[in-house]
Amino acid sequence: MKTAAIYARISTQEQNPDMQLIALREFAKKRGFKVFREYVDVISGVTESREQYNQLFSDVRKRFVDVVMVWKFDRFARSTKMLLAALDEFHNLGVDFISYQENIDTTSALGRVMFTIIGAIAEFEREMIITRGRAGLHKAKLQGKRIGRPPVSELQKKRIEELRGQGLSIRQISARELIAVGTISKYLGR
Repeated sequence: MKTAAIYARISTQEQNPDMQLIALREFAKKRGFKVFREYVDVISGVTESREQYNQLFSDVRKRFVDVVMVWKFDRFARSTKMLLAALDEFHNLGVDFISYQENIDTTSALGRVMFTIIGAIAEFEREMIITRGRAGLHKAKLQGKRIGRPPVSELQKKRIEELRGQGLSIRQISARELIAVGTISKYLGR
């Protein structure tokens, strides 16, 4: 018998997670899963840290569950990137994932195929973003636009040398002059 974790999220106190929880409990019962725990967050999905979400991952990493069940992707992850990272971690830990509304179930062959397709689309999307970024940089270079940080001005060079002569570290000079540490290091390295 597989052990399942149920995750639900609502955005405000005025909302109620019961619709999500009832459907997921019934689904777990039909599939013969034993529910280990229900994790419910009452918080916006864009919030980085969610207490119950973090606890779910802690329990998954401890191998307390075999399956993570959610009502819908957007109740679980705030972005495609976050979703794919979670699914990748689950996969690496041997934990299945079920999204009730999207009918994604990695315990089945069809669900694994769908997961593979979603992963391939996300990888394609990442590659397209990189390609467009490189094309944009190339175009800017062809148009004579400067790429990267602006060069250190003569006044800044003089200040850097003065402060270094006074014994200040590169980090101290960076903080005082509001110039990146790398830029100062590169200049002083000449």
